[in-house]
Amino acid sequence: MQDSIVAVRYAKSLLTLAKEQNQLEEVYKDMLLFAKTSVENPQLVRVLKSPVITHEKKKSILSSIFSGKTGKMTLAFMDLLAKKGREGYLPQISDAFVKQYKIMKGIQEAEVVTAAEISATQKEELHSLIKKLSGKSLVELTEKIDKSLLGGFILKVGDQQIDQSVKGKITSLKNKFKENPYISKY
Repeated sequence: MQDSIVAVRYAKSLLTLAKEQNQLEEVYKDMLLFAKTSVENPQLVRVLKSPVITHEKKKSILSSIFSGKTGKMTLAFMDLLAKKGREGYLPQISDAFVKQYKIMKGIQEAEVVTAAEISATQKEELHSLIKKLSGKSLVELTEKIDKSLLGGFILKVGDQQIDQSVKGKITSLKNKFKENPYISKY
């Protein structure tokens, strides 16, 4: 819990500073890059969180990886975190920054799981449905394929989930058949 509070505070501070310096989009791209790098390289996260490795060494590792790939503000921010011994929070800070950015820009994240790839027309229909459900004008849709659904889709928007899959309908029917009102439960 304490970790997430620290990450959110740093993320909000960086967001405010980037906005004031008119570097919001650049820092957003940098944070996406860092988040992607930490997911693809869990060893980097372990190094950043390691109490055995010195802060100076972690600072030089971050500089060698991200120098030339990120903006000056992001590098200065990483340097500041290393000086304060907070570099272990960078993965959480980058995630929190991306979330705060999307909230600020009014971007609604959504996920659709289908049995097969969906067409452009279906994507447009899903976008309009998501806009209607969330009340936001910008949508970031992630598509996943799960052949076990057999057909239809499962749409997740925020904390809402709409299951219109064949697999979901079959499961629902199975549950209804289990509830036979003509057989006494006693």
